[in-house]
Amino acid sequence: MSDLETEHLRVLIANERKDRLQLVGPIVASLGHEVIAREIDVEQVSTVTARERPDVALVGLGASSDHALGLIDRIVQEAACPVIVLLHAPDPAFMQEASKRGVFAYITDGEAADWQSSIDIVLRRFAEYQDLEGAFGRRAVTERAKGILMERHSIDEEAAFEMLRGYSRSTNRKLVDIASAVVDGHRLLPKQLSAPS
Repeated sequence: MSDLETEHLRVLIANERKDRLQLVGPIVASLGHEVIAREIDVEQVSTVTARERPDVALVGLGASSDHALGLIDRIVQEAACPVIVLLHAPDPAFMQEASKRGVFAYITDGEAADWQSSIDIVLRRFAEYQDLEGAFGRRAVTERAKGILMERHSIDEEAAFEMLRGYSRSTNRKLVDIASAVVDGHRLLPKQLSAPS
């Protein structure tokens, strides 16, 4: 991820305390980012997240850790972005619960430059996480396609993979695209291939 990618981010901020939302907004703006939404209500934050598609979400721990955890749950369910917790002081018990819900990091009150460094690190780790998640997904599709080919053609795993790879090369298409086509189309194939007459 280049420095340009973190220069202007679309940021969602959420906190049960309106005064904290008012305090965090200018800090985010001073870093060169845009606050696209401010949310207090747990029930509304998922709708706002889905609609606005932020690059990063900052959730403040207010008076109620349950409220903050509710905000985190809803944002993580809807967002394709990392969530960072804003703390006034270290709170290991809260952070343990927040990490179970998908938080990528926390920032304590401090200098805005420290906030930017934390955001940069989180965005890099989130990109790596998404790349890894994508690789696992591609591998799962390839494994399913091999299984289908093994069953349909009565061949072993190596032959099934060679079949996928050979077709990929001959058609100049990505292996995962060929595997996806096999997985998507296998329901159309007959259970038993008829023998040529």
